[in-house]
Amino acid sequence: TPKGSCLESVKIAIDTGYRHIDGAFVYYNEHEVGQAIREKIAEGKVKREDIFYCGKLWNTCHPPELVRPTLEKTLKILQLDYVDLYIIELPMAFKPGDAIYPKDENGKFIYHETDLCATWEAMEACKDAGLAKSIGVSNFNRRQLEMILNKPGLKYKPVSNQVECHPYFTQPKLLEFCRQHDIVIVGYSPLGTSRDESWVNVSSPPLLKDPVLNAIGKKYNKTAAQVALRFSIQRGVVVIPKSFNPQRIRENFQIFDFSLTEKEMKEIEALNKNVRYVELLM
Repeated sequence: TPKGSCLESVKIAIDTGYRHIDGAFVYYNEHEVGQAIREKIAEGKVKREDIFYCGKLWNTCHPPELVRPTLEKTLKILQLDYVDLYIIELPMAFKPGDAIYPKDENGKFIYHETDLCATWEAMEACKDAGLAKSIGVSNFNRRQLEMILNKPGLKYKPVSNQVECHPYFTQPKLLEFCRQHDIVIVGYSPLGTSRDESWVNVSSPPLLKDPVLNAIGKKYNKTAAQVALRFSIQRGVVVIPKSFNPQRIRENFQIFDFSLTEKEMKEIEALNKNVRYVELLM
């Protein structure tokens, strides 16, 4: 993000009423997020305990001995004492080292053999040390979740699994499995996503142009985006829409003054195309 835009956006979001801030070391803007949170606390707008900050363990930091130092680095950048949630960003690991995206001479990613259960134990130790209030995962499928849930001597199970989730990718099976195990699904790209070819499948239809979402929006005097967000929260999916546009930041928050009927929920559920915008080709 351009310098300063993340700082301003987070301050606008907190003023609007947002309390859940989803961040990551690899977004390279945690210093601005931390500054925004600290400024709003200093203003008396919020207390630290009002804010729910999620940080993420990157792919190059899976070896157990790297987990705590990585989280400590994030806390130092944020200038906060703890994160509310710390999650393993992806189930596969890259070669540890200074390169965030390590590649060989042919431009191929260099992976690293990892034991997710050992990584998880190091995450548990971070919770015990008070550096993270809760721990979870991201982009995990059922098999990977089961590996942790069935781990001998499991101390804490993942509280959440952050995955792509929206009306074109409703994740019914994963949602059901997570419900059975009291794991909250946090849906990223809840509005579809940006059309950035470097990481997005742009051949997929843009979600917000969907006629059903727009028709329902018209009925409630809401945008297709607001309908898509409302759909997710009514299904019990936490949403983390991303925006740097002040008007949209406010619009995305205005979803608590209407609710969708059962028929509308079913109509939106029927839009599922199993379209994954963020294909995570690496």
